[in-house]
Amino acid sequence: MLLFQDAASQAAEEALTEEKTLSIVELIMNGGVGGQVIIALLFLLLLVAIYIYFERILAVKAASKVDSNFMNEIKDHVTNGKVDAAKVLCAKENSPVSRLIEKGISHIGKPLEDINTAIENAGKLEVYKLEKNMSIVATISGVAPMIGFLGTVIGMILSIFEISNAGGNVDMKLLSNGLYTAMTTTVGGLIVGIIAYIAYNHMVVRTEKVIHQMESNSVEFLDLLNEPI
Repeated sequence: MLLFQDAASQAAEEALTEEKTLSIVELIMNGGVGGQVIIALLFLLLLVAIYIYFERILAVKAASKVDSNFMNEIKDHVTNGKVDAAKVLCAKENSPVSRLIEKGISHIGKPLEDINTAIENAGKLEVYKLEKNMSIVATISGVAPMIGFLGTVIGMILSIFEISNAGGNVDMKLLSNGLYTAMTTTVGGLIVGIIAYIAYNHMVVRTEKVIHQMESNSVEFLDLLNEPI
């Protein structure tokens, strides 16, 4: 009889000390409707940020590809008065750099200041194309943690509501839904915000390299026009 009691006591202690583990899906499901809605919204924002990131990276990578001999050929054509051949070469290259140079070539014969203005205006348009939708990722990086914090507030409200309904008898099981909502949404918001922030800064760095490439080639072209014949 004593052995049986000892075994029962040991089993009860093991049951009390047994750790409860939850998967990510279980945490979300136990977070209540409010937490599930916020997690779904965060997941949607994450998908949007990832899509824009890869779409922009591929676009910027394609825009940065310029033949290393492109400017040398342009210089030869312009120096020899082959303006049409230079335009054909720019159309064949079909990159932001080539489009800027083509804009400058089409204004050859006009004052250098007018050519410079035409290239600058074309450059602004190319920069706008390169930075397309990047502001959305920047917005997601700032909004996602705020949405997660909103879930935290909702979770705490749910917990306080359960405490008030319990009549002073606090039961952790009653508080679990609110606490799950508070914790999971906070973590989810921070994760999405961090990923979007890193993605945005990487896109900015890659885009700035292309912009620098455009500026350097434009300056080289204007220097070519400014050279004495």
